[in-house]
Amino acid sequence: MNWDQIEGNWKQLKGKVKEKWNQLTDDDIEALEGKKERLLGKIQEKYGIAKEEAERELNSWVDRAKLS
Repeated sequence: MNWDQIEGNWKQLKGKVKEKWNQLTDDDIEALEGKKERLLGKIQEKYGIAKEEAERELNSWVDRAKLS
């Protein structure tokens, strides 16, 4: 699944995002609107990690979650 598809299915995926990154609030997740860069920024902010690490985590999550 490419990121455009993730954006399009954001309402269905919000719960999975919350499971993985439970420090994100419901309001955080709602405000992201499925935007990858926003999600990366929130992961960095809430978990205090570098962008590269956030990208690795996100890419790994997408692969493992079999979102395709």
